[in-house]
Amino acid sequence: ILACSVTAKKEQIKCCHIEAGLRSGDMTMPEEINRLVADRISDLLLTPDLISSENLRKEGVPEEKIKFVGNIMIDTLEANRGKAANLRINEIIGKNLIDQATASGVRRQASEKSGILNLESGINGYAVMTLHRPSNVDTKEVLEPIVKFITEEVCRERTVIWTIHPRTRKMLETFGLFNSIFKIQNLILLEPLSYLEMLRLNMDARVMLTDSGGLQEECTVLGTPCLTLRWNTERPVTLREHGGASVLVGNNIERIRSEYHTALEKPRMPFIPELWDGKTAEKCLKAILEFKE
Repeated sequence: ILACSVTAKKEQIKCCHIEAGLRSGDMTMPEEINRLVADRISDLLLTPDLISSENLRKEGVPEEKIKFVGNIMIDTLEANRGKAANLRINEIIGKNLIDQATASGVRRQASEKSGILNLESGINGYAVMTLHRPSNVDTKEVLEPIVKFITEEVCRERTVIWTIHPRTRKMLETFGLFNSIFKIQNLILLEPLSYLEMLRLNMDARVMLTDSGGLQEECTVLGTPCLTLRWNTERPVTLREHGGASVLVGNNIERIRSEYHTALEKPRMPFIPELWDGKTAEKCLKAILEFKE
């Protein structure tokens, strides 16, 4: 978004920022700087929620530049619910298992474990985890305790499906943790998934552990209890205190453990923030066509 907005302004082209106003307050995140700059130089700011609109007002953005349209990513979710629901979870697992070339016997071990997923409709269900942010994976002192919690505590009571990001895989290998986690019963290690595959896993997950912003949003709409492994979020509308499904746990193991058990006690409670109705693209187009400087 930064490159596009800067180039547009240099060429005297009107610029519209969709998903404007998102703020984490964390200036160590490159995305935060990109958002701030793009919002400052864009002509039309289309916001996904009322908190984002208020962020812009506090920064002095003129009211006529702000249009609340809802979350365009929920358009994608709603348009693909049916397709995702038709996917079989065990087929997703079989298709995306970490390849045998990674470690001796991996394919055989993972294939044997995949039968565990017949428990997905049982009382325990399964957990899904994604992890990729530098704050969680770039130091052994942070990553190893997270891995230990998952393998020694969560996997004792339910299947964990972990889609491993290339950055995370590299660091697991660097820290000598990668091969050892294949020995863990109830732990399914997958390559990065397609959107539909990840949506399918989320739809029936008992709990999500993630540092992804987009999954916070999807968990809120689907009702999946979500532990957000970050200390801040640019999507506060997804937090429990605003009606959502997510709670910030950072990378503190005691907090992760406590909120994990709390999450298991909560029923799935889908929450649809205002205008997250699957029709945001139409509102965006209308705002763009009606825009007058």
